[in-house]
Amino acid sequence: MTALLLNGKELAAKKREQLKKDVEHLTTKNVVPGLAVILVGEDPASQTYVKAKQKACEQAGIHSVLIKKSDTITEEELLAEIELLNQDKSIDGILVQLPIPKHISEQAVIEKIAPEKDVDGFHPINIGKMMTGEDTFLPCTPYGVVEMLKEAEIDLVGKHVVVVGRSNIVGKPVGQLLLNEHATVTYCHSRTKNLREMTNLADILIVAIGRPNFINAEDVKPGAVVVDVGINRVDGKLCGDVDFDSVKEKASYLTPVPGGVGPMTITMLLENTVQSARKRL
Repeated sequence: MTALLLNGKELAAKKREQLKKDVEHLTTKNVVPGLAVILVGEDPASQTYVKAKQKACEQAGIHSVLIKKSDTITEEELLAEIELLNQDKSIDGILVQLPIPKHISEQAVIEKIAPEKDVDGFHPINIGKMMTGEDTFLPCTPYGVVEMLKEAEIDLVGKHVVVVGRSNIVGKPVGQLLLNEHATVTYCHSRTKNLREMTNLADILIVAIGRPNFINAEDVKPGAVVVDVGINRVDGKLCGDVDFDSVKEKASYLTPVPGGVGPMTITMLLENTVQSARKRL
């Protein structure tokens, strides 16, 4: 058996075409979706991500604003900048590109963004709504993972999902979203005992641990669906948290890296921004 690919790049392209039409429709109603990104400092990876977001906005017809700030900015100054965007009626979505300098509280920044403009889905109010299954902005990477599974028509009801990783950005929310889809969810992390025994119980294995090629064929139940959220650079090449070459012979479905979950993250950010603009309309 060779795993079928869960191709995030293809699904992202399909969704972005639809988003472009949605934006055109909103524009006829005199509403142009607007996304503001605040970039603090000169982190190369952050600059790359922000450029990709800007390009995606441009292609979809979304008004994009980039605000660059020095890493010497104070927390008070950054919060004041966010407040200006909260009040700006032309902006539907606000995100502060992480990571930010250590002298600024990440939580304070997240909580300063108005929940109705929190298109990253990180504000405690939006996280709370996600937990209770209410309509809200969903965190972009977990949202993209669930959309990929649905697009492949993978049945989620009653399936045992094992999530390896418990970050607030991916691990915790992806488990909750799948719980909302009636899956049975187990969380594993760096202190889990007998990790291999746990991963071998998974009908759907989601790996977001940040360690290159950490999961191999011995960790996977035959026929499992494996979603690799990791992005690592080893010897100048990108790879995931899953050893693709060994796992592809055992899994039924598998995401590639690159071209799997990654393209979906920005796409769901655009989706959230358009959703916010619809609410403004």
